[in-house]
Amino acid sequence: MRGAHLVGSVNLPTAEDTFRTVAAHAGTHLKRIPDGEVGERFHWILFQGERFDAVPGLARLPIEPVVVAGFDVRPLVLDGAVPADELVFGELGYAAAATASYTDFVRLRAEGAIPAATRFQVCLPTPLAPVVAFVVPDAREAVYPAYEAAMLREIEAIVAAVPAGDLAIQLDLASEFALIEGANLGAGPAQAWFAIDSDEVLAGCVARAARVASAVPAGVELGFHLCYGDVAEKHFVEPSDTRRLVEVANGLAATVSREIAWFHLPVPIERDDVEYVAPLADLTIDPATELYLGVVHHEDGVEGAQRRLAAATQVLGREVGVGTECGFGRGPSERTGPLLDVHTAVARAW
Repeated sequence: MRGAHLVGSVNLPTAEDTFRTVAAHAGTHLKRIPDGEVGERFHWILFQGERFDAVPGLARLPIEPVVVAGFDVRPLVLDGAVPADELVFGELGYAAAATASYTDFVRLRAEGAIPAATRFQVCLPTPLAPVVAFVVPDAREAVYPAYEAAMLREIEAIVAAVPAGDLAIQLDLASEFALIEGANLGAGPAQAWFAIDSDEVLAGCVARAARVASAVPAGVELGFHLCYGDVAEKHFVEPSDTRRLVEVANGLAATVSREIAWFHLPVPIERDDVEYVAPLADLTIDPATELYLGVVHHEDGVEGAQRRLAAATQVLGREVGVGTECGFGRGPSERTGPLLDVHTAVARAW
Protein backbone atom coordinates (compact mmCIF):
# COMPACT_ATOMS: atom_id res chain seq x y z
CA MET A 1 0.00 0.00 0.00
CA ARG A 2 1.35 3.41 -1.05
CA GLY A 3 -0.93 5.40 1.22
CA ALA A 4 -3.42 7.98 -0.03
CA HIS A 5 -3.54 10.84 -2.51
CA LEU A 6 -5.83 13.87 -2.78
CA VAL A 7 -6.72 14.93 -6.31
CA GLY A 8 -7.04 18.61 -5.49
CA SER A 9 -10.34 20.26 -4.60
CA VAL A 10 -11.61 20.04 -1.02
CA ASN A 11 -14.78 21.77 0.10
CA LEU A 12 -13.48 24.01 2.88
CA PRO A 13 -13.45 27.83 3.01
CA THR A 14 -9.72 28.61 3.02
CA ALA A 15 -6.35 27.06 2.29
CA GLU A 16 -5.58 27.06 6.03
CA ASP A 17 -8.82 25.21 6.76
CA THR A 18 -7.86 22.64 4.13
CA PHE A 19 -4.32 22.14 5.41
CA ARG A 20 -5.43 21.78 9.05
CA THR A 21 -8.35 19.45 8.31
CA VAL A 22 -6.51 17.24 5.84
CA ALA A 23 -3.47 16.92 8.08
CA ALA A 24 -5.61 16.09 11.12
CA HIS A 25 -7.63 13.39 9.36
CA ALA A 26 -5.13 11.85 6.95
CA GLY A 27 -1.81 13.65 7.21
CA THR A 28 0.35 10.66 8.08
CA HIS A 29 -0.84 8.81 4.95
CA LEU A 30 -0.30 11.65 2.47
CA LYS A 31 2.99 12.66 0.88
CA ARG A 32 1.45 15.86 -0.48
CA ILE A 33 -1.38 18.20 0.50
CA PRO A 34 -3.16 20.57 -1.91
CA ASP A 35 -4.74 23.84 -0.80
CA GLY A 36 -8.23 22.61 -1.72
CA GLU A 37 -8.54 24.83 -4.80
CA VAL A 38 -10.33 27.43 -2.71
CA GLY A 39 -11.73 30.78 -3.82
CA GLU A 40 -12.37 31.32 -7.52
CA ARG A 41 -10.87 27.90 -8.35
CA PHE A 42 -13.67 26.00 -6.61
CA HIS A 43 -15.20 24.86 -9.91
CA TRP A 44 -11.96 23.78 -11.60
CA ILE A 45 -11.33 25.88 -14.73
CA LEU A 46 -14.52 27.93 -14.96
CA PHE A 47 -12.83 31.02 -13.50
CA GLN A 48 -10.50 31.06 -16.49
CA GLY A 49 -13.26 32.60 -18.62
CA GLU A 50 -12.38 36.02 -17.19
CA ARG A 51 -8.75 35.52 -18.26
CA PHE A 52 -9.90 34.85 -21.83
CA ASP A 53 -12.11 37.96 -21.64
CA ALA A 54 -9.06 40.08 -20.88
CA VAL A 55 -7.15 39.08 -24.02
CA PRO A 56 -7.25 41.63 -26.88
CA GLY A 57 -8.32 39.79 -30.00
CA LEU A 58 -10.86 37.52 -28.28
CA ALA A 59 -14.56 38.24 -27.80
CA ARG A 60 -17.54 36.36 -26.38
CA LEU A 61 -20.20 35.14 -28.75
CA PRO A 62 -22.93 37.81 -28.85
CA ILE A 63 -25.54 35.71 -27.08
CA GLU A 64 -27.09 35.80 -23.64
CA PRO A 65 -24.64 34.76 -20.90
CA VAL A 66 -24.52 31.02 -20.19
CA VAL A 67 -24.04 30.86 -16.44
CA VAL A 68 -22.71 27.75 -14.69
CA ALA A 69 -21.95 27.93 -10.95
CA GLY A 70 -21.85 31.72 -11.24
CA PHE A 71 -19.44 31.77 -14.21
CA ASP A 72 -20.23 32.84 -17.76
CA VAL A 73 -19.14 29.99 -20.02
CA ARG A 74 -20.08 31.48 -23.37
CA PRO A 75 -17.35 30.57 -25.88
CA LEU A 76 -15.01 33.13 -27.39
CA VAL A 77 -14.11 33.86 -30.98
CA LEU A 78 -11.25 35.66 -32.70
CA ASP A 79 -12.54 39.18 -33.27
CA GLY A 80 -9.82 40.25 -35.69
CA ALA A 81 -8.51 43.09 -33.51
CA VAL A 82 -5.20 41.25 -33.01
CA PRO A 83 -3.61 38.64 -35.31
CA ALA A 84 -4.01 35.16 -33.83
CA ASP A 85 -0.25 34.64 -33.59
CA GLU A 86 0.04 37.81 -31.50
CA LEU A 87 -2.49 36.87 -28.80
CA VAL A 88 -1.10 37.29 -25.30
CA PHE A 89 -2.71 36.11 -22.07
CA GLY A 90 -2.02 37.84 -18.79
CA GLU A 91 -1.62 36.08 -15.45
CA LEU A 92 -3.95 33.08 -15.14
CA GLY A 93 -4.25 33.16 -11.34
CA TYR A 94 -2.66 29.81 -10.55
CA ALA A 95 0.72 31.16 -9.50
CA ALA A 96 -0.81 33.91 -7.37
CA ALA A 97 -3.00 31.37 -5.57
CA ALA A 98 -0.10 28.98 -5.03
CA THR A 99 2.12 31.73 -3.64
CA ALA A 100 -0.55 32.81 -1.14
CA SER A 101 -1.37 29.25 -0.05
CA TYR A 102 2.27 28.27 0.32
CA THR A 103 2.69 30.98 2.96
CA ASP A 104 -0.01 29.28 5.05
CA PHE A 105 1.49 25.86 4.35
CA VAL A 106 4.95 26.85 5.62
CA ARG A 107 3.54 28.48 8.76
CA LEU A 108 1.37 25.48 9.64
CA ARG A 109 4.17 23.03 8.97
CA ALA A 110 6.45 25.03 11.25
CA GLU A 111 3.74 24.87 13.94
CA GLY A 112 3.60 21.08 13.57
CA ALA A 113 0.07 21.04 12.18
CA ILE A 114 1.38 19.54 8.92
CA PRO A 115 3.87 16.61 9.02
CA ALA A 116 7.42 17.79 8.35
CA ALA A 117 8.11 15.76 5.18
CA THR A 118 4.88 16.76 3.42
CA ARG A 119 5.06 18.60 0.11
CA PHE A 120 2.81 21.42 -1.05
CA GLN A 121 0.75 20.17 -4.01
CA VAL A 122 -0.31 22.53 -6.82
CA CYS A 123 -2.90 21.23 -9.27
CA LEU A 124 -3.08 22.67 -12.79
CA PRO A 125 -5.21 21.88 -15.82
CA THR A 126 -3.44 21.11 -19.04
CA PRO A 127 -3.81 24.04 -21.48
CA LEU A 128 -6.11 21.88 -23.58
CA ALA A 129 -8.96 22.03 -21.05
CA PRO A 130 -9.59 25.81 -20.87
CA VAL A 131 -9.12 26.19 -24.62
CA VAL A 132 -11.69 23.47 -25.33
CA ALA A 133 -14.04 24.92 -22.71
CA PHE A 134 -13.89 28.57 -23.74
CA VAL A 135 -12.98 28.80 -27.44
CA VAL A 136 -15.18 27.98 -30.43
CA PRO A 137 -13.92 24.88 -32.27
CA ASP A 138 -12.62 26.63 -35.38
CA ALA A 139 -10.44 29.02 -33.32
CA ARG A 140 -8.89 26.55 -30.87
CA GLU A 141 -5.84 25.75 -32.97
CA ALA A 142 -5.03 29.45 -33.23
CA VAL A 143 -5.60 30.25 -29.54
CA TYR A 144 -3.91 27.21 -28.03
CA PRO A 145 -0.25 28.33 -28.38
CA ALA A 146 -0.92 31.61 -26.56
CA TYR A 147 -2.66 29.88 -23.67
CA GLU A 148 0.02 27.21 -23.43
CA ALA A 149 2.67 29.94 -23.23
CA ALA A 150 0.72 31.58 -20.40
CA MET A 151 0.51 28.29 -18.48
CA LEU A 152 4.24 27.78 -18.86
CA ARG A 153 4.76 31.25 -17.36
CA GLU A 154 2.50 30.25 -14.45
CA ILE A 155 4.67 27.19 -13.81
CA GLU A 156 7.81 29.36 -13.89
CA ALA A 157 6.26 31.71 -11.34
CA ILE A 158 5.18 28.85 -9.07
CA VAL A 159 8.65 27.33 -9.16
CA ALA A 160 10.16 30.72 -8.36
CA ALA A 161 7.87 31.11 -5.33
CA VAL A 162 8.05 27.60 -3.86
CA PRO A 163 11.37 25.77 -3.24
CA ALA A 164 11.68 22.64 -5.37
CA GLY A 165 12.03 20.37 -2.36
CA ASP A 166 8.67 21.56 -1.03
CA LEU A 167 6.74 21.47 -4.30
CA ALA A 168 4.66 18.88 -6.16
CA ILE A 169 2.84 19.83 -9.38
CA GLN A 170 -0.07 17.77 -10.68
CA LEU A 171 -1.43 18.13 -14.21
CA ASP A 172 -5.12 17.26 -14.56
CA LEU A 173 -6.12 15.52 -17.80
CA ALA A 174 -9.91 15.50 -18.17
CA SER A 175 -10.83 17.19 -21.44
CA GLU A 176 -8.34 14.85 -23.07
CA PHE A 177 -10.54 11.86 -22.28
CA ALA A 178 -13.62 13.67 -23.56
CA LEU A 179 -11.81 14.07 -26.87
CA ILE A 180 -10.45 10.52 -26.89
CA GLU A 181 -13.88 9.05 -26.16
CA GLY A 182 -15.81 11.49 -28.37
CA ALA A 183 -18.01 12.37 -25.40
CA ASN A 184 -20.96 14.70 -25.87
CA LEU A 185 -20.36 17.72 -23.65
CA GLY A 186 -23.55 19.46 -24.73
CA ALA A 187 -22.81 20.41 -28.32
CA GLY A 188 -22.32 17.03 -29.96
CA PRO A 189 -19.31 14.70 -29.78
CA ALA A 190 -16.11 16.42 -28.62
CA GLN A 191 -13.65 16.76 -31.49
CA ALA A 192 -9.94 17.59 -31.53
CA TRP A 193 -8.56 20.01 -34.11
CA PHE A 194 -5.30 18.06 -34.36
CA ALA A 195 -6.58 14.57 -35.24
CA ILE A 196 -9.66 12.56 -36.18
CA ASP A 197 -8.94 8.91 -35.34
CA SER A 198 -9.20 8.22 -31.59
CA ASP A 199 -5.68 6.78 -31.45
CA GLU A 200 -4.32 9.91 -33.15
CA VAL A 201 -6.29 12.06 -30.73
CA LEU A 202 -4.78 10.15 -27.82
CA ALA A 203 -1.28 10.62 -29.18
CA GLY A 204 -1.91 14.33 -29.72
CA CYS A 205 -3.25 14.78 -26.20
CA VAL A 206 -0.25 12.98 -24.73
CA ALA A 207 2.20 15.06 -26.76
CA ARG A 208 0.65 18.35 -25.61
CA ALA A 209 0.49 17.33 -21.96
CA ALA A 210 4.05 16.00 -22.09
CA ARG A 211 5.35 19.29 -23.46
CA VAL A 212 3.95 21.17 -20.48
CA ALA A 213 4.99 18.50 -17.98
CA SER A 214 8.55 18.47 -19.28
CA ALA A 215 8.82 22.16 -18.32
CA VAL A 216 8.51 21.27 -14.62
CA PRO A 217 12.13 21.36 -13.39
CA ALA A 218 13.97 18.54 -11.70
CA GLY A 219 13.58 18.45 -7.94
CA VAL A 220 9.91 19.39 -8.18
CA GLU A 221 7.66 16.32 -8.01
CA LEU A 222 5.43 15.82 -11.04
CA GLY A 223 2.21 13.81 -11.16
CA PHE A 224 -0.85 13.27 -13.33
CA HIS A 225 -4.53 12.98 -12.49
CA LEU A 226 -6.30 11.15 -15.32
CA CYS A 227 -10.00 11.97 -15.23
CA TYR A 228 -13.33 11.20 -16.89
CA GLY A 229 -14.95 14.36 -15.56
CA ASP A 230 -16.94 15.29 -12.48
CA VAL A 231 -20.12 17.20 -13.28
CA ALA A 232 -22.72 16.63 -10.55
CA GLU A 233 -20.47 13.77 -9.38
CA LYS A 234 -20.84 11.94 -12.71
CA HIS A 235 -18.44 11.14 -15.53
CA PHE A 236 -19.09 12.63 -18.96
CA VAL A 237 -18.89 9.04 -20.20
CA GLU A 238 -18.32 5.89 -18.17
CA PRO A 239 -15.10 4.15 -19.18
CA SER A 240 -15.70 0.54 -20.21
CA ASP A 241 -12.40 -0.40 -18.60
CA THR A 242 -9.00 1.13 -17.83
CA ARG A 243 -7.55 0.60 -21.31
CA ARG A 244 -7.52 4.24 -22.41
CA LEU A 245 -6.23 5.33 -19.00
CA VAL A 246 -3.38 2.87 -19.31
CA GLU A 247 -2.58 4.00 -22.86
CA VAL A 248 -2.37 7.62 -21.76
CA ALA A 249 -0.26 6.79 -18.70
CA ASN A 250 2.10 4.67 -20.78
CA GLY A 251 2.29 7.40 -23.42
CA LEU A 252 3.17 10.04 -20.85
CA ALA A 253 5.74 7.80 -19.20
CA ALA A 254 7.43 7.31 -22.57
CA THR A 255 7.21 10.95 -23.68
CA VAL A 256 7.77 13.18 -20.66
CA SER A 257 11.44 14.04 -20.50
CA ARG A 258 11.74 13.88 -16.71
CA GLU A 259 10.80 11.63 -13.78
CA ILE A 260 7.11 11.18 -12.98
CA ALA A 261 6.31 10.78 -9.29
CA TRP A 262 2.72 9.52 -9.56
CA PHE A 263 -0.35 8.72 -11.61
CA HIS A 264 -3.93 8.79 -10.34
CA LEU A 265 -6.65 6.83 -12.19
CA PRO A 266 -10.43 6.72 -11.49
CA VAL A 267 -12.43 3.61 -10.62
CA PRO A 268 -16.23 4.01 -10.96
CA ILE A 269 -18.28 3.03 -7.93
CA GLU A 270 -20.05 0.14 -9.70
CA ARG A 271 -16.82 -1.39 -11.03
CA ASP A 272 -15.43 -3.83 -8.50
CA ASP A 273 -14.86 -6.42 -11.23
CA VAL A 274 -11.53 -7.64 -12.55
CA GLU A 275 -12.62 -6.87 -16.12
CA TYR A 276 -12.50 -3.13 -15.49
CA VAL A 277 -8.99 -3.15 -14.06
CA ALA A 278 -7.55 -5.93 -16.26
CA PRO A 279 -5.73 -3.49 -18.61
CA LEU A 280 -3.69 -2.28 -15.63
CA ALA A 281 -1.57 -5.37 -16.22
CA ASP A 282 -0.26 -3.57 -19.34
CA LEU A 283 1.08 -0.54 -17.47
CA THR A 284 4.68 0.18 -18.45
CA ILE A 285 5.28 3.10 -16.10
CA ASP A 286 8.44 3.10 -13.99
CA PRO A 287 8.13 0.83 -10.92
CA ALA A 288 9.23 3.80 -8.81
CA THR A 289 6.28 5.88 -10.02
CA GLU A 290 3.46 5.80 -7.48
CA LEU A 291 0.07 4.56 -8.67
CA TYR A 292 -3.10 5.74 -6.97
CA LEU A 293 -6.54 4.36 -7.81
CA GLY A 294 -9.74 6.31 -7.18
CA VAL A 295 -11.48 3.51 -5.33
CA VAL A 296 -12.83 5.67 -2.48
CA HIS A 297 -16.49 6.68 -2.79
CA HIS A 298 -18.50 8.33 -0.04
CA GLU A 299 -21.54 6.16 -0.80
CA ASP A 300 -19.97 2.86 0.33
CA GLY A 301 -16.91 3.95 2.29
CA VAL A 302 -14.23 1.55 3.44
CA GLU A 303 -16.03 -1.64 2.41
CA GLY A 304 -16.58 -0.49 -1.17
CA ALA A 305 -13.03 0.81 -1.52
CA GLN A 306 -11.64 -2.50 -0.31
CA ARG A 307 -13.74 -4.43 -2.86
CA ARG A 308 -12.50 -2.31 -5.75
CA LEU A 309 -8.94 -2.44 -4.45
CA ALA A 310 -9.11 -6.23 -4.15
CA ALA A 311 -10.02 -6.51 -7.84
CA ALA A 312 -7.11 -4.27 -8.84
CA THR A 313 -4.56 -6.17 -6.82
CA GLN A 314 -5.44 -9.34 -8.74
CA VAL A 315 -3.87 -7.84 -11.86
CA LEU A 316 -1.29 -5.43 -10.43
CA GLY A 317 2.12 -6.69 -9.45
CA ARG A 318 3.02 -3.48 -7.64
CA GLU A 319 2.11 -1.32 -4.66
CA VAL A 320 -0.93 0.90 -5.04
CA GLY A 321 -2.39 3.82 -3.14
CA VAL A 322 -5.95 5.10 -2.86
CA GLY A 323 -7.96 8.25 -3.45
CA THR A 324 -11.34 9.42 -4.65
CA GLU A 325 -12.09 9.46 -8.38
CA CYS A 326 -11.83 13.23 -8.56
CA GLY A 327 -11.63 16.17 -6.19
CA PHE A 328 -14.48 16.54 -3.74
CA GLY A 329 -14.65 20.32 -3.51
CA ARG A 330 -18.10 20.43 -5.07
CA GLY A 331 -19.67 18.01 -2.61
CA PRO A 332 -21.15 19.13 0.73
CA SER A 333 -18.56 20.36 3.22
CA GLU A 334 -19.90 18.13 6.02
CA ARG A 335 -18.74 15.15 3.97
CA THR A 336 -15.10 16.26 3.92
CA GLY A 337 -13.88 14.99 7.29
CA PRO A 338 -15.56 11.58 7.06
CA LEU A 339 -14.28 11.11 3.51
CA LEU A 340 -10.73 11.85 4.62
CA ASP A 341 -11.22 9.31 7.40
CA VAL A 342 -12.12 6.67 4.78
CA HIS A 343 -8.78 7.31 3.05
CA THR A 344 -7.00 6.72 6.34
CA ALA A 345 -8.99 3.62 7.25
CA VAL A 346 -8.36 1.96 3.89
CA ALA A 347 -4.66 2.83 3.97
CA ARG A 348 -4.32 1.36 7.46
CA ALA A 349 -6.34 -1.78 6.80
CA TRP A 350 -4.92 -2.90 3.48
